[in-house]
Amino acid sequence: MQKVPEAGYKIIGLWISGLQRKLTLDNLSFPFKVLSSLSKSKKIVKDFRPDVVVGVGGYASGPLLKIATRKKVPAVLQEQNSYAGLTNKLLAQKVQKICVAYPNMDRFFPAEKVALTGNPVRKDIVELEGKKEEALSHFGFESGKPTLMILGGSLGARTLNDSMTLNLQKLIDADVQVIWQCGKFYHAEMQEKLKGFEGADKILLFEFLKEMDMAYAAADVVISRAGALSVSELSIAGKPTIFVPSPNVAEDHQTKNAKAMVENDAAILVKDGEAREQLIDEALKLLNNEEQKSVLSKRIKALAKPDAANEIVDEIVKLIA
Repeated sequence: MQKVPEAGYKIIGLWISGLQRKLTLDNLSFPFKVLSSLSKSKKIVKDFRPDVVVGVGGYASGPLLKIATRKKVPAVLQEQNSYAGLTNKLLAQKVQKICVAYPNMDRFFPAEKVALTGNPVRKDIVELEGKKEEALSHFGFESGKPTLMILGGSLGARTLNDSMTLNLQKLIDADVQVIWQCGKFYHAEMQEKLKGFEGADKILLFEFLKEMDMAYAAADVVISRAGALSVSELSIAGKPTIFVPSPNVAEDHQTKNAKAMVENDAAILVKDGEAREQLIDEALKLLNNEEQKSVLSKRIKALAKPDAANEIVDEIVKLIA
Protein backbone atom coordinates (compact mmCIF):
# COMPACT_ATOMS: atom_id res chain seq x y z
CA MET A 1 0.00 0.00 0.00
CA GLN A 2 3.05 2.26 0.26
CA LYS A 3 5.38 1.14 -2.54
CA VAL A 4 2.81 1.12 -5.36
CA PRO A 5 1.70 4.75 -4.91
CA GLU A 6 5.36 5.76 -4.53
CA ALA A 7 5.97 4.25 -7.98
CA GLY A 8 3.19 6.43 -9.42
CA TYR A 9 0.34 3.93 -9.65
CA LYS A 10 -3.11 4.00 -8.12
CA ILE A 11 -3.86 1.20 -5.64
CA ILE A 12 -7.20 0.07 -4.24
CA GLY A 13 -7.18 -2.06 -1.10
CA LEU A 14 -9.54 -4.89 -0.25
CA TRP A 15 -10.64 -5.92 3.25
CA ILE A 16 -9.21 -9.42 3.13
CA SER A 17 -6.70 -11.55 5.01
CA GLY A 18 -5.43 -15.09 4.94
CA LEU A 19 -7.47 -17.94 6.37
CA GLN A 20 -5.69 -19.28 9.44
CA ARG A 21 -5.15 -23.06 9.40
CA LYS A 22 -6.31 -23.32 13.02
CA LEU A 23 -9.28 -22.03 15.00
CA THR A 24 -8.70 -18.35 15.79
CA LEU A 25 -10.82 -15.26 16.43
CA ASP A 26 -9.59 -13.81 13.13
CA ASN A 27 -11.26 -16.66 11.27
CA LEU A 28 -14.67 -15.59 12.60
CA SER A 29 -14.47 -12.42 10.50
CA PHE A 30 -13.13 -14.21 7.41
CA PRO A 31 -16.53 -14.83 5.71
CA PHE A 32 -17.43 -11.14 6.09
CA LYS A 33 -14.07 -10.12 4.63
CA VAL A 34 -14.64 -12.39 1.62
CA LEU A 35 -18.12 -10.97 0.98
CA SER A 36 -16.85 -7.40 1.32
CA SER A 37 -13.90 -8.02 -1.02
CA LEU A 38 -16.05 -9.76 -3.63
CA SER A 39 -18.49 -6.83 -3.59
CA LYS A 40 -15.70 -4.26 -3.95
CA SER A 41 -14.05 -6.36 -6.68
CA LYS A 42 -17.30 -6.28 -8.68
CA LYS A 43 -17.20 -2.48 -8.65
CA ILE A 44 -13.49 -2.40 -9.57
CA VAL A 45 -14.00 -4.70 -12.55
CA LYS A 46 -17.12 -2.82 -13.67
CA ASP A 47 -15.44 0.60 -13.43
CA PHE A 48 -12.02 -0.33 -14.79
CA ARG A 49 -13.24 -2.74 -17.51
CA PRO A 50 -9.94 -4.64 -17.86
CA ASP A 51 -8.94 -6.46 -21.03
CA VAL A 52 -6.99 -8.97 -18.94
CA VAL A 53 -6.35 -9.57 -15.23
CA VAL A 54 -3.18 -10.86 -13.59
CA GLY A 55 -3.02 -12.53 -10.19
CA VAL A 56 0.29 -13.02 -8.39
CA GLY A 57 -0.95 -15.37 -5.67
CA GLY A 58 -1.81 -14.64 -2.08
CA TYR A 59 -5.19 -13.96 -0.56
CA ALA A 60 -5.28 -10.37 -1.88
CA SER A 61 -5.62 -11.47 -5.51
CA GLY A 62 -8.30 -14.09 -4.87
CA PRO A 63 -11.53 -12.02 -4.81
CA LEU A 64 -10.64 -9.88 -7.82
CA LEU A 65 -9.59 -12.86 -9.96
CA LYS A 66 -12.75 -14.70 -8.90
CA ILE A 67 -15.00 -11.86 -10.07
CA ALA A 68 -13.02 -11.14 -13.24
CA THR A 69 -13.06 -14.77 -14.41
CA ARG A 70 -16.78 -15.00 -13.62
CA LYS A 71 -17.22 -11.98 -15.93
CA LYS A 72 -15.25 -13.87 -18.65
CA VAL A 73 -12.26 -11.52 -18.50
CA PRO A 74 -9.09 -13.37 -19.68
CA ALA A 75 -6.79 -14.09 -16.75
CA VAL A 76 -3.17 -14.99 -16.03
CA LEU A 77 -1.77 -16.33 -12.77
CA GLN A 78 1.84 -15.96 -11.71
CA GLU A 79 3.05 -18.55 -9.21
CA GLN A 80 6.36 -17.36 -7.76
CA ASN A 81 7.14 -20.31 -5.49
CA SER A 82 8.11 -23.93 -6.04
CA TYR A 83 5.03 -25.00 -4.07
CA ALA A 84 1.75 -23.55 -5.30
CA GLY A 85 -0.23 -21.34 -2.95
CA LEU A 86 -3.84 -22.04 -2.03
CA THR A 87 -5.27 -19.04 -3.91
CA ASN A 88 -3.60 -19.99 -7.18
CA LYS A 89 -4.62 -23.63 -6.83
CA LEU A 90 -8.25 -22.60 -6.32
CA LEU A 91 -8.20 -20.26 -9.34
CA ALA A 92 -6.21 -22.50 -11.71
CA GLN A 93 -9.22 -24.02 -13.47
CA LYS A 94 -10.69 -20.59 -14.25
CA VAL A 95 -7.70 -18.86 -15.86
CA GLN A 96 -6.17 -19.17 -19.33
CA LYS A 97 -2.44 -19.22 -18.47
CA ILE A 98 -0.26 -19.85 -15.40
CA CYS A 99 3.28 -18.46 -15.42
CA VAL A 100 5.61 -20.36 -13.07
CA ALA A 101 9.18 -19.98 -11.83
CA TYR A 102 10.05 -23.64 -11.24
CA PRO A 103 9.81 -26.81 -13.33
CA ASN A 104 7.32 -29.64 -12.63
CA MET A 105 4.53 -27.28 -11.56
CA ASP A 106 2.05 -29.39 -13.51
CA ARG A 107 1.73 -31.39 -10.30
CA PHE A 108 -0.40 -28.45 -9.09
CA PHE A 109 -1.82 -27.00 -12.29
CA PRO A 110 -3.20 -28.21 -15.65
CA ALA A 111 -0.09 -28.88 -17.75
CA GLU A 112 -1.52 -27.22 -20.87
CA LYS A 113 -1.86 -23.89 -19.02
CA VAL A 114 1.64 -23.78 -17.53
CA ALA A 115 4.44 -21.58 -18.94
CA LEU A 116 7.88 -21.71 -17.32
CA THR A 117 8.82 -18.02 -17.34
CA GLY A 118 10.65 -17.39 -14.05
CA ASN A 119 10.05 -14.43 -11.74
CA PRO A 120 10.64 -10.81 -12.84
CA VAL A 121 13.56 -9.05 -11.13
CA ARG A 122 15.03 -5.56 -11.25
CA LYS A 123 16.96 -4.83 -14.43
CA ASP A 124 20.09 -3.58 -12.65
CA ILE A 125 20.63 -7.04 -11.11
CA VAL A 126 20.76 -8.60 -14.58
CA GLU A 127 23.72 -6.35 -15.44
CA LEU A 128 26.39 -7.08 -12.78
CA GLU A 129 29.24 -8.02 -15.09
CA GLY A 130 32.36 -5.96 -14.45
CA LYS A 131 30.93 -4.07 -11.46
CA LYS A 132 32.86 -5.75 -8.63
CA GLU A 133 35.67 -3.21 -8.19
CA GLU A 134 33.25 -0.30 -8.48
CA ALA A 135 30.98 -2.00 -5.92
CA LEU A 136 33.80 -2.60 -3.42
CA SER A 137 34.82 1.04 -3.74
CA HIS A 138 31.18 2.12 -3.28
CA PHE A 139 31.12 0.44 0.15
CA GLY A 140 34.65 1.50 1.08
CA PHE A 141 35.88 -2.10 0.96
CA GLU A 142 39.27 -3.48 -0.02
CA SER A 143 39.82 -5.62 -3.08
CA GLY A 144 40.96 -9.16 -2.33
CA LYS A 145 39.26 -9.45 1.07
CA PRO A 146 36.28 -11.80 1.49
CA THR A 147 32.92 -10.03 1.40
CA LEU A 148 29.72 -11.43 2.92
CA MET A 149 26.20 -10.08 2.41
CA ILE A 150 23.28 -10.83 4.78
CA LEU A 151 19.78 -10.13 3.50
CA GLY A 152 16.91 -10.17 5.97
CA GLY A 153 14.28 -8.50 3.80
CA SER A 154 12.88 -4.98 4.27
CA LEU A 155 11.28 -5.88 7.60
CA GLY A 156 14.30 -7.85 8.80
CA ALA A 157 14.70 -11.37 10.14
CA ARG A 158 15.31 -11.99 13.84
CA THR A 159 17.13 -15.28 13.26
CA LEU A 160 19.61 -13.79 10.78
CA ASN A 161 20.24 -10.77 12.99
CA ASP A 162 20.78 -12.95 16.07
CA SER A 163 23.12 -15.18 14.07
CA MET A 164 25.18 -12.11 13.26
CA THR A 165 25.31 -10.57 16.74
CA LEU A 166 26.22 -13.89 18.36
CA ASN A 167 29.10 -14.41 15.92
CA LEU A 168 30.36 -10.93 15.08
CA GLN A 169 33.75 -11.58 16.66
CA LYS A 170 34.33 -14.57 14.35
CA LEU A 171 33.76 -12.35 11.31
CA ILE A 172 36.01 -9.59 12.69
CA ASP A 173 38.77 -12.10 13.50
CA ALA A 174 38.52 -13.57 9.98
CA ASP A 175 38.84 -10.05 8.47
CA VAL A 176 35.58 -10.43 6.56
CA GLN A 177 33.89 -7.39 5.02
CA VAL A 178 30.14 -7.47 5.64
CA ILE A 179 27.09 -5.86 4.05
CA TRP A 180 24.36 -6.47 6.63
CA GLN A 181 20.78 -5.53 5.78
CA CYS A 182 18.94 -5.97 9.07
CA GLY A 183 15.52 -4.45 8.34
CA LYS A 184 13.85 -1.35 9.75
CA PHE A 185 12.41 -3.05 12.85
CA TYR A 186 15.83 -4.15 14.06
CA HIS A 187 18.10 -1.35 12.88
CA ALA A 188 18.39 0.65 16.13
CA GLU A 189 18.88 -2.51 18.20
CA MET A 190 21.56 -3.90 15.89
CA GLN A 191 23.36 -0.54 15.80
CA GLU A 192 23.66 -0.66 19.60
CA LYS A 193 24.98 -4.22 19.56
CA LEU A 194 27.51 -3.41 16.86
CA LYS A 195 28.96 -0.58 18.96
CA GLY A 196 30.29 -3.09 21.47
CA PHE A 197 32.78 -4.64 19.04
CA GLU A 198 36.22 -3.29 18.28
CA GLY A 199 37.45 -3.65 14.71
CA ALA A 200 33.91 -3.72 13.28
CA ASP A 201 34.56 -0.85 10.84
CA LYS A 202 34.17 -3.19 7.84
CA ILE A 203 30.79 -4.47 9.02
CA LEU A 204 28.32 -2.11 7.38
CA LEU A 205 24.79 -2.13 8.80
CA PHE A 206 21.82 -1.06 6.66
CA GLU A 207 18.14 -0.74 7.40
CA PHE A 208 17.45 -1.13 3.68
CA LEU A 209 19.69 -1.48 0.62
CA LYS A 210 18.80 0.81 -2.28
CA GLU A 211 21.76 -0.02 -4.53
CA MET A 212 21.15 -3.77 -4.66
CA ASP A 213 23.23 -4.13 -7.81
CA MET A 214 26.27 -2.75 -5.95
CA ALA A 215 25.65 -5.06 -2.98
CA TYR A 216 25.32 -8.16 -5.15
CA ALA A 217 28.36 -7.21 -7.21
CA ALA A 218 30.51 -6.75 -4.10
CA ALA A 219 29.47 -9.95 -2.35
CA ASP A 220 31.44 -13.21 -2.58
CA VAL A 221 28.81 -15.11 -0.56
CA VAL A 222 25.21 -14.22 0.32
CA ILE A 223 23.07 -15.29 3.27
CA SER A 224 19.36 -14.86 2.58
CA ARG A 225 15.84 -15.91 3.39
CA ALA A 226 14.31 -18.02 0.61
CA GLY A 227 11.39 -15.95 -0.61
CA ALA A 228 10.60 -16.52 -4.27
CA LEU A 229 11.92 -13.19 -5.51
CA SER A 230 15.10 -13.44 -3.43
CA VAL A 231 15.80 -16.86 -4.95
CA SER A 232 15.19 -15.47 -8.44
CA GLU A 233 17.45 -12.45 -7.87
CA LEU A 234 20.27 -14.57 -6.45
CA SER A 235 20.01 -16.97 -9.38
CA ILE A 236 20.41 -14.14 -11.85
CA ALA A 237 23.23 -12.60 -9.81
CA GLY A 238 24.89 -16.03 -9.76
CA LYS A 239 25.96 -15.70 -6.14
CA PRO A 240 27.04 -18.61 -3.90
CA THR A 241 24.19 -18.57 -1.40
CA ILE A 242 23.26 -19.96 1.98
CA PHE A 243 19.47 -19.97 2.36
CA VAL A 244 17.86 -19.80 5.79
CA PRO A 245 14.15 -20.34 5.03
CA SER A 246 11.67 -18.55 7.25
CA PRO A 247 9.43 -21.04 9.07
CA ASN A 248 6.73 -18.37 9.51
CA VAL A 249 5.20 -18.44 6.02
CA ALA A 250 2.21 -20.18 4.48
CA GLU A 251 2.73 -23.85 3.63
CA ASP A 252 6.45 -23.53 4.51
CA HIS A 253 7.06 -22.46 0.92
CA GLN A 254 10.46 -20.90 1.64
CA THR A 255 11.86 -24.29 2.68
CA LYS A 256 10.48 -25.77 -0.52
CA ASN A 257 12.07 -22.95 -2.56
CA ALA A 258 15.44 -23.52 -0.90
CA LYS A 259 15.26 -27.30 -1.31
CA ALA A 260 14.58 -26.85 -5.02
CA MET A 261 17.97 -25.10 -5.21
CA VAL A 262 19.77 -27.56 -2.93
CA GLU A 263 18.50 -30.55 -4.95
CA ASN A 264 20.29 -29.02 -7.96
CA ASP A 265 23.50 -28.50 -5.93
CA ALA A 266 22.94 -24.78 -6.46
CA ALA A 267 22.83 -23.55 -2.83
CA ILE A 268 23.36 -24.47 0.81
CA LEU A 269 20.46 -24.69 3.29
CA VAL A 270 20.75 -23.95 7.01
CA LYS A 271 17.56 -24.50 9.02
CA ASP A 272 16.18 -21.53 10.93
CA GLY A 273 16.42 -23.35 14.25
CA GLU A 274 20.09 -24.18 13.69
CA ALA A 275 21.22 -20.84 12.27
CA ARG A 276 22.36 -19.15 15.46
CA GLU A 277 24.92 -21.91 16.06
CA GLN A 278 25.83 -22.93 12.50
CA LEU A 279 25.18 -20.13 10.00
CA ILE A 280 28.29 -17.96 10.35
CA ASP A 281 30.56 -21.03 10.57
CA GLU A 282 29.04 -22.27 7.29
CA ALA A 283 29.52 -18.86 5.72
CA LEU A 284 33.19 -18.71 6.75
CA LYS A 285 33.80 -22.20 5.37
CA LEU A 286 32.19 -21.25 2.06
CA LEU A 287 34.09 -17.94 1.83
CA ASN A 288 37.34 -19.91 2.08
CA ASN A 289 36.39 -22.61 -0.43
CA GLU A 290 36.99 -21.27 -3.94
CA GLU A 291 35.99 -24.51 -5.66
CA GLN A 292 32.64 -24.75 -3.87
CA LYS A 293 31.90 -21.10 -4.50
CA SER A 294 32.57 -21.58 -8.21
CA VAL A 295 30.31 -24.65 -8.42
CA LEU A 296 27.45 -23.01 -6.54
CA SER A 297 27.72 -19.86 -8.64
CA LYS A 298 27.58 -21.76 -11.94
CA ARG A 299 24.72 -24.01 -10.85
CA ILE A 300 22.48 -21.32 -9.38
CA LYS A 301 23.04 -19.14 -12.46
CA ALA A 302 22.05 -22.04 -14.70
CA LEU A 303 18.60 -21.95 -13.06
CA ALA A 304 18.11 -18.22 -13.71
CA LYS A 305 15.40 -16.80 -15.95
CA PRO A 306 16.70 -13.30 -16.77
CA ASP A 307 13.99 -12.53 -19.35
CA ALA A 308 11.04 -13.45 -17.11
CA ALA A 309 9.25 -10.09 -17.27
CA ASN A 310 9.16 -10.07 -21.07
CA GLU A 311 8.02 -13.69 -21.22
CA ILE A 312 5.15 -13.01 -18.81
CA VAL A 313 4.13 -9.94 -20.82
CA ASP A 314 4.17 -12.09 -23.99
CA GLU A 315 1.71 -14.51 -22.39
CA ILE A 316 -0.56 -11.63 -21.35
CA VAL A 317 -0.48 -10.04 -24.81
CA LYS A 318 -1.42 -13.36 -26.46
CA LEU A 319 -4.72 -13.27 -24.55
CA ILE A 320 -5.72 -9.80 -25.75
CA ALA A 321 -4.09 -9.59 -29.19
